[in-house]
Amino acid sequence: MNLLPTITTTDVQQQSPRVAVLPIGAFEQHGAHLPLITDAAIASIIAREVAAAYPVLHLPPVTIACSHEHGTWPGTVSISARTLHVLVTDIAQSLEASGIRKLVLINAHGGNYVLSNIVQEANLTEPRMSLFPQGREWNRARVCAGLVTNAHEDMHAGELETSILLHAEPSLVRPGYEDADHDGGERPFLLTEGMKAYTKTGVIGFPSHATADKGKAVLASLVEDFAAHMRALGE
Repeated sequence: MNLLPTITTTDVQQQSPRVAVLPIGAFEQHGAHLPLITDAAIASIIAREVAAAYPVLHLPPVTIACSHEHGTWPGTVSISARTLHVLVTDIAQSLEASGIRKLVLINAHGGNYVLSNIVQEANLTEPRMSLFPQGREWNRARVCAGLVTNAHEDMHAGELETSILLHAEPSLVRPGYEDADHDGGERPFLLTEGMKAYTKTGVIGFPSHATADKGKAVLASLVEDFAAHMRALGE
C-alpha cells in the first residue's frame, strides 16, 4: 500500500509545481468490511492518480476530520470544523511561503462541510483554491463506471467506496461486503440524530454491487474532470 507521497525536496525543486493537492479524509467507522481510514485512503488514491496525470505537488493526507454524524461509534475520532479550518488555512499559508500559491482540496468525506467555506474565503480576490471532487464529478463518475446506485442511497461504505478500494487497494477490503447492503431511507434528521438512527451496521449503501472494474472507471473519470479545476485556477 503506497498512499503517502515519496518525492524528495529535490524532486519538487526540479518539477516546480504551481498547484498542490491536499487529500482530506476522516477516521470513522465503515461497517465491518472497510477500515476506519477509508475516506483518507480514497482521498489519497485520488490525489495519487491526479499527481500522476498533472504537474501538482501531492501532499500527505489529513486523516482525521469532521465525523460527528458517526457519534461515538467505536474507533471513530473527530476534530471540530474550527480545527479543520485552521489546519487547512495554515497549510495553504505554508505552501504560499514556499512559492505554491494554489491548492486543491481533495475531499473524500461528506461531513467536511467547512471545506466549502474555506475555499470561498480563499478565493475572495482571485482564484487560489478549489474543492474536488464535487457532486457533479462524483455523479458523472458513477455514470461512467456503470454504478447501479446513486449518491443518496449509496452514502457510506457502499458500491462507490468499496469499488474504489477493490481496484486501488484491495487489501483494505475485508470479506463480507457482498452481504452488507443496507437501505438507510430518506434520513431527514441525519444532522440531528446521526448515523445510528438510520443504520445498525454502519453501512448505508449497497457494497454487494462493487467491483474493481467500476472503481477503475470511477478514478479515470475523476482524473479527467480534474483538468477543469486546473483551468479554473488559471493553470
